[in-house]
Amino acid sequence: MEWGSHRLELGRRTCVMGVVNVTPDSFSDGGRFLDSRAAIDQGLRLAAAGADIIDVGGESTRPFSEPVPADEEIQRVVPVIAALAKTIRIPISIDTTKAAVARRALEAGAAMINDITALRSDPGLGALAAESGVPVVLMHMQGEPRIMQVAPRYDDLVAEIRLFLQQAADAAEERGVPRARLIVDPGIGFGKTAEHNLELIRRLPEFAGLGLPLLVGPSRKAFIRRLVKPEGDQDISPDHPAVETGTQAAVAAAILKGAHIVRVHDVANTLATVKVADAIMNS
Repeated sequence: MEWGSHRLELGRRTCVMGVVNVTPDSFSDGGRFLDSRAAIDQGLRLAAAGADIIDVGGESTRPFSEPVPADEEIQRVVPVIAALAKTIRIPISIDTTKAAVARRALEAGAAMINDITALRSDPGLGALAAESGVPVVLMHMQGEPRIMQVAPRYDDLVAEIRLFLQQAADAAEERGVPRARLIVDPGIGFGKTAEHNLELIRRLPEFAGLGLPLLVGPSRKAFIRRLVKPEGDQDISPDHPAVETGTQAAVAAAILKGAHIVRVHDVANTLATVKVADAIMNS
């Protein structure tokens, strides 16, 4: 995938997207990077560790979270993106559902759009993506963050998500976004039970028929924490070492099942996993 001054090789080597949450209430880091300086430093660390993409977001999409006004989101992400864009050469992705935020982010130096609503939330986002020529990640989510984990159900999990992603890709093309700029994400943890998430990873090969790069983001999600927490504990901290080990197991499984990009919080550990999993796939 080539655009502007950027190039992502999607095939023999799995790409790593590093996450920077400029939010006070992220499930994964508890607001440690709400301060711009802390977020910039984290982005630089992830890039130095070997990330292929840095994904910057200013609105938490954890279960039961509330939306953030566009102007507040802009204040959070634009200084971070502008500073990173002056220093690193890898593409910076803006994780947003709002055209106004994405436009300011692109002006500041972002080079990708990652939309958890697959261009459904804001009609202007598709037009902006077409106008700017940047890649777009289209993610599946059942419901919205505020309610998505209230008894999610599917009659046919993979078939329904695959159809959604196909229709989202078709709609993006109709809005002028070239198919060569599209990436799809089945949305691990977004309107899915723990069992749904495990089944999705196991059945990732069934998304190959879409003919689009596949992004998978299992990092520190609740289903991993549930699997690795000590018996009797209600939950475990997302940054607990066991959660990172569980994340790497999920990342390895996703790669072996066909993921082209993995979205994670710990790039250094993931890079080691990627090297081994890619070597197995290419052997």
